[in-house]
Amino acid sequence: MKDFEHLMTVWQGQPVKEQLSVDEALRQVKKGMGGLRSKTLQGIIGISIALAVTAISLLFSVFTSWASYIGLLTLIIGMSIYLSLQIGDYRTISSHDPTIDPAKYLETLKIYQKRRAYLYDRFYYIYAVIITIGIGLYAVEVLEDKPMMVKVIYYSLTAAFIIFCSLFLKDRIIISEKEKVKLIIEKLERLKDQFEG
Repeated sequence: MKDFEHLMTVWQGQPVKEQLSVDEALRQVKKGMGGLRSKTLQGIIGISIALAVTAISLLFSVFTSWASYIGLLTLIIGMSIYLSLQIGDYRTISSHDPTIDPAKYLETLKIYQKRRAYLYDRFYYIYAVIITIGIGLYAVEVLEDKPMMVKVIYYSLTAAFIIFCSLFLKDRIIISEKEKVKLIIEKLERLKDQFEG
């Protein structure tokens, strides 16, 4: 009997889960998703500009080395694949309104979360290799008549930048985005549990 009373005391001492205000939770979800949509759209615009500049260079510049053409073509292929993934993600998070059907929106967010995990965990390194090869091949002709010191500085800075993005910047962006998406999913799941429970 003592154990039962102790169990009751512990159970009653548990904090009661605070009920979420539906309006407040949906407002926070919309605000969070607005930020994600904005960042994704900025990425789409940025890669589109880079892709356009690279395509114009490929079409209107005259190079003597085949390596420059292959390098630019490699850059275009890599950026096109990345752009298509970004557009797909943007469509995924923009396709439903959380205020109309939160349960469907929750499923959409989980799909978005999986797509982003693929983008950051697997495709990013493929993309980095494609871009590195493209830049390396393009730079062969551009740096052909430059002094060795300029070549060393260029390739060192390029390698340092790619390593910095891959090891430091990418992880900070990923962690920030994963936390935002996780928080939004948790809010929607709590709302769903409130209505089902």
